[in-house]
Amino acid sequence: MSERDDERNRLSGRLSRYARVGVGMGGVAARMGVRALGARPGSGPADLANALGGLKGPLMKVAQLIATIPDAVPPEYAAELMKLQNEAPPMGGAFVRRRMASELGADWREKFAEFDLNPSAAASLGQVHKAKAPDGTQLACKLQYPDMASAVEADLAQLKILLGVHRRMDGVIDTSEIAKEIGERVREELDYRREAKHAALYAQMLADVPEVRVPQVWPELSTGRLLTQTWLEGTRLLSWKDASQEIRNRIAVAMFRAWWHPFAHYGVIHGDPHLGNYTVFTREDGEPGGINLLDYGCIRIFPPRFVKGVVDLYHGLREEDEARVVAAYEAWGFKGLDRELIGILNIWARFIYGPLLTDKVQAIAGKGTSPTEYGRRQAFEVHQALKKKGPVTVPREFVFMDRAAIGLGGVFLHLKAELNFYRLFNDEIENFDEGAVAARQAAALQQAGLGG
Repeated sequence: MSERDDERNRLSGRLSRYARVGVGMGGVAARMGVRALGARPGSGPADLANALGGLKGPLMKVAQLIATIPDAVPPEYAAELMKLQNEAPPMGGAFVRRRMASELGADWREKFAEFDLNPSAAASLGQVHKAKAPDGTQLACKLQYPDMASAVEADLAQLKILLGVHRRMDGVIDTSEIAKEIGERVREELDYRREAKHAALYAQMLADVPEVRVPQVWPELSTGRLLTQTWLEGTRLLSWKDASQEIRNRIAVAMFRAWWHPFAHYGVIHGDPHLGNYTVFTREDGEPGGINLLDYGCIRIFPPRFVKGVVDLYHGLREEDEARVVAAYEAWGFKGLDRELIGILNIWARFIYGPLLTDKVQAIAGKGTSPTEYGRRQAFEVHQALKKKGPVTVPREFVFMDRAAIGLGGVFLHLKAELNFYRLFNDEIENFDEGAVAARQAAALQQAGLGG
């Protein structure tokens, strides 16, 4: 088969995929509507998995994002979405050659000492190839699949269907801002030049955190759809889940610092705490030294006032200072606050902040809590309370902050970590100053090419 035939087949397959997504999501929407009318839920969640399970690409990323945002969709649907695998069928060698030539020119192969046409990893928007630079440096080349921009737009359109039906049948949570936020973040992930700047930003922010390693970008071998970075050797995070408590805790501390240090000091979070985005590097003695942070597509930069709101909410809860709590929720973007709504929001806040409020070594959640169920019971409790209160619009800033915190807690549960989260958190927010965060953020963004 010629490369042109291969490309034609891929286009035909993509058009077929769009049709299948539309039909599948339409059926799911109908079943959700039936549930809203009081009928038995039937096989709606299973139908959702069937509709999406055979499809790869950005829809998998969108689906998993939705699954980790409490109450974006009914819990039985979220459980099915969590089962989906965020992978795409790999491009063949001939197609990889064609794609590389389109990004780096016809002489692309001469720019590498070695280049493995077989991908080492495949994800929702692209696949990673191991290569070697002329000077011998090991490289990781992330090559985006073709036509991803149109695929993302098609899949986001289907997302609106799912969220729209849920909003109409159960208007407790207004999901309109959730849809906007997810749309912006997924679109940003298509821009590998922006991801390269995010990696440079993280290299700055984590320069003094030795237990977290950031790959170096090779600009001369990168484009908007090809990102080349140094290859960081490491092992899967879950391969250490049966290691000693001390080792698992060491890895968990690295995870904590990788997430909270950039946020507390620069107002930046990594919004996709997927297990595949981390590997564990080892020291010369073979012991784990920390984690490699591999993916920088889903990054959220917050205004310093929001960071102050997060810190103020923590202190407000710990000191039972209601005025500070209210000011924090307002900084987060919640509107129409009254005593009842504040009490409902505090249910969720005390769950998220709970392990950070007590100065003791503990697990992130009680025994028997599974990583996939982390936060679900509390979300249900909040949802039931909001049903009596009325519809609430979830601020955009809250969406990825909340999702990332839940994902990070899931990692701690996978590792069965036992840490003094209080001291780890207070180390990061010690002497917090909003003005200092603003100054650091502005300087770091400017240096990374994200300012202005």
